[in-house]
Amino acid sequence: MQTVDSINFKNKRALIRVDFNVPFDKDFNITDDTRIKASLPTIKKVLNDGGSVVLMSHLGRPLKKLKEDGTVDTEKFSLKHVVKHLSDLLNNDVKFSEDCVSEESQRISDSLKPGEVLLLENTRFHKGEEKGDEAFAAKLAHHGDVYINDAFGSAHRAHASTTIVAKHFRKEDKAFGYLMAAEVANATKVLNDSEKPFTAILGGAKVSDKILIIENLLNIADNIIIGGGMAYTFVKALGFEVGKSLVEDDMLELALHILKKAEAKGVKILLPEDSVIADKFDNSANIRVADNTDIPVAWMALDIGHDSIIAFQEVIKNSKTILWNGPMGVFEMEKFQNGTKSIAVAVAHATQKGAFSLVGGGDSVAAVNKFHLADQVSFVSTGGGALLEFFEGKTLPGVAALM
Repeated sequence: MQTVDSINFKNKRALIRVDFNVPFDKDFNITDDTRIKASLPTIKKVLNDGGSVVLMSHLGRPLKKLKEDGTVDTEKFSLKHVVKHLSDLLNNDVKFSEDCVSEESQRISDSLKPGEVLLLENTRFHKGEEKGDEAFAAKLAHHGDVYINDAFGSAHRAHASTTIVAKHFRKEDKAFGYLMAAEVANATKVLNDSEKPFTAILGGAKVSDKILIIENLLNIADNIIIGGGMAYTFVKALGFEVGKSLVEDDMLELALHILKKAEAKGVKILLPEDSVIADKFDNSANIRVADNTDIPVAWMALDIGHDSIIAFQEVIKNSKTILWNGPMGVFEMEKFQNGTKSIAVAVAHATQKGAFSLVGGGDSVAAVNKFHLADQVSFVSTGGGALLEFFEGKTLPGVAALM
């Protein structure tokens, strides 16, 4: 794959697909700028070469979340709220276009001088973006001499700005940004070149969200640790009482099928032995620890218990490759964060002892950030759905478009 290191951008205008789909508070202050900071090395490479930069990104789903009067909320979903912070990070007065394909936007991008940066308005203000419209992609392509994709988090979408636009550039004039290249390289290492023992840690709410990745991991992992809400579908499938814990009753047979398939393949699936249970879904709830073979009818499991933590930590400690996607419980609430925190610490310790660890998925990333462990794992992925689809064995359109 060709990266930005293969191109000299002197006097060239680089059209870069970034992922500036960042969260804001009610006053439009950015509450997490991780994705913006992740794009800086690629932007700076172009600028340092003597080129100019045109940035494009989506923000939210403006055409799916209309205002009460049926119109698009152009204020809430505008990328103009990113401009000042990006300018500060780059120490560069970033220009902004109020549309991504208007004549005015083209005029601004055509007049860019080396060292200048232009941010285009939200690509999803146009229906052609998510439809992968050829004509819309062609208009976007006019903004650059070279196309760079540095938005791994959107690489699983065959949208105009992530995939279709690449058709309008010669092979030598399109490349992976540093972030995209690192994401693909690290995910590929885990998927195709993992050192054994390989342990996958999967959490989150639903088995249905993770079924394809579990099926694929059965072919490469030695251990699969299952926590979070999804664990209780497996526990119930084995015939135990789980009270009001989250369960997908239509997934019970499939859960048993997965357990049998894992046994046949020699893959060890570890389910939590005990749980921190609560009488309501609230941080003020009454809590206690219960064995997972008998959770009281009126109670729900919201975190893994002490025995589960010890068992999971032992497996993680002896692993050489670790993939972590999904929390062990409702870690946003202090009473139910110990399981997720303990697993995060275990992954960090294993990494310090030489294991390769990849953490991906929004909640897992939020967890390592919350517990200040992001710099103690091997790689933290910015891709949620894209990373899942990669480990499901699917070809990502945004990656294939640059190959």
